[in-house]
Amino acid sequence: MRDKIKQIRSRDNEGIENISVEERRHFLKMGLAVTGVFCGGTIISAVSAVNKVYASAGEYAAKYPYKPHYSMVIHVDRCVDCELCMQACVKTNHVPDYGYRTTILERDVPDAVGQKREFIPVLCNQCNLPQCTRVCPTRATYKNKENGIVMMDISKCIGCLTCQMGCPYNARYFSEEIHAVDKCDFCYKSRLSKGEKISACAEACPAGVRIFGDLSDPSSPVYNRVHQLEKAVWVMRPEAGTRPNIYYTKG
Repeated sequence: MRDKIKQIRSRDNEGIENISVEERRHFLKMGLAVTGVFCGGTIISAVSAVNKVYASAGEYAAKYPYKPHYSMVIHVDRCVDCELCMQACVKTNHVPDYGYRTTILERDVPDAVGQKREFIPVLCNQCNLPQCTRVCPTRATYKNKENGIVMMDISKCIGCLTCQMGCPYNARYFSEEIHAVDKCDFCYKSRLSKGEKISACAEACPAGVRIFGDLSDPSSPVYNRVHQLEKAVWVMRPEAGTRPNIYYTKG
């Protein structure tokens, strides 16, 4: 399945494959290089980080924009590329073999001590300022006003792929089955709206790589991981200015 996904990405979904080796290196090692929390392109000191974490910065200082404010923290050092998360996503959301809602980037590091390969789970970043919704001519892609999940209204999608080109994270594909663009929605339609508490990928991971929860709830494991001071937390491609709700950390 992975070979098919990579073939489709290279042909129709350029973006993730164009992430440079240097960018991936900085992305993975950023957690070792900064103190405090790396959020939205700003390095914040550990002293003030608890009050200035990404989702509560700026105009969100007084409150989180959504209730619940769904988010995910990914522990990159725990991923062993077992692909159980991807398999669960495919089964739960009926993803065709040429498509993907989540995948895993990988990089060989021959000079590393111990583990010689790094794995980076990626998916839609459910951005607070999504470029995809701004460029869609029919408003087929939109943010759920209650929980902030970036979703698709397939009845409005005309297949122009403008949203796909506007996404900095290459998190979309065109589904021939539904004749519309498809993407991760945190399993909102398949699970959350039916009473389940976490996404299929988070539930399937045996190593606790993907931690899913409500960033506005102080009792949520996501809240606690993002607000703690001991370990750095960062986002992918902060320079895009999209304010993602997918965070990465180590340990």
